[in-house]
Amino acid sequence: MKAVVFDNSGTLIARYRAIKDLKSGAICDYTSSIDLVDRDPERALVVLQTDPSSCIARAKSNQTIYKFIRCNKVPFDVSYSNLEINKKTLLNKIKHDQAMVRDIQDTIHAVIAKNYNVQICSGSGFIVNLKKGEIEFTITSGGKIFPEVPSVVEELKKRGFNIYVASGDRTRSLIELANFIHIPSENVFGTANSTRKMKIVRGLKKRYRVMMVGNSANDILALNEADLGVLTLQQEEETPKKVYDAADVVVENLKEILDINF
Repeated sequence: MKAVVFDNSGTLIARYRAIKDLKSGAICDYTSSIDLVDRDPERALVVLQTDPSSCIARAKSNQTIYKFIRCNKVPFDVSYSNLEINKKTLLNKIKHDQAMVRDIQDTIHAVIAKNYNVQICSGSGFIVNLKKGEIEFTITSGGKIFPEVPSVVEELKKRGFNIYVASGDRTRSLIELANFIHIPSENVFGTANSTRKMKIVRGLKKRYRVMMVGNSANDILALNEADLGVLTLQQEEETPKKVYDAADVVVENLKEILDINF
């Protein structure tokens, strides 16, 4: 029995990410949120588990992000961090922060303007500096499914592979992806940080030989844990050396995994 575990953003979908630097007010699309977190050991990437195109886009823009989360009981998860922190503590850390909902809305508008779908990627969130108690960046990601994905997934099924997705992206967006590529929703693990991805792969190894396919630092532990770790460069972003080091195989296009003898 064999299984493939896919990351989502940058692996199954071409990702477009808009990041707003709250210190300068500038919005950029050439920086990785994972890299930003790695630059400061006190940072954490937070994903809001709500629809960016309706809930967040329509929210009062002049309220703080903290107030928006608390008053609307918006669920959230820590998608990536080098720290272990619970959600109650994180929320308390930003209690006095003045970052506004409009700062997230700015990134939503930037993604939509590029014609990317915010429903099949991580949605919206922010990077918080836990030591300072400050939200330093707001983020929205949108995606377009790589054209090869449906045929690759179908061929893997024909070969007897069980297909799973483990990603730091918003859970609801991954359910929509699962429907598109025709895999059971229970095979999807949303807002999975590095450690959880590793544990997912470890659990699956009790039943299968497991191939892990990913593209970023958030996948390193899972790539190491899998029977075979595959790094895909299809997103065409700069990839840290530590991600290369964790992979057994490197591919330029997802369809190349069909040529791997596994």
